[in-house]
Amino acid sequence: MADLRIVIDTERCVGSGQCVMAAPDVFDQNDRDGTAFALTPTPAQDVVAAVREAARLCPSRAIFLEED
Repeated sequence: MADLRIVIDTERCVGSGQCVMAAPDVFDQNDRDGTAFALTPTPAQDVVAAVREAARLCPSRAIFLEED
């Protein structure tokens, strides 16, 4: 199975928190400005579906998923 890597464009992020709600074990938000960040840039296979959903739900399309 391919490895997945999360990349977040913090310039695009609007801090809506959709990613945190979809995958709280993978995403969090910066206390200072609300921008999202990945707690783990290479998530485990058991949370990949939630990560894909988080990327799909992102209103600013700031989450990019790279696969090896």
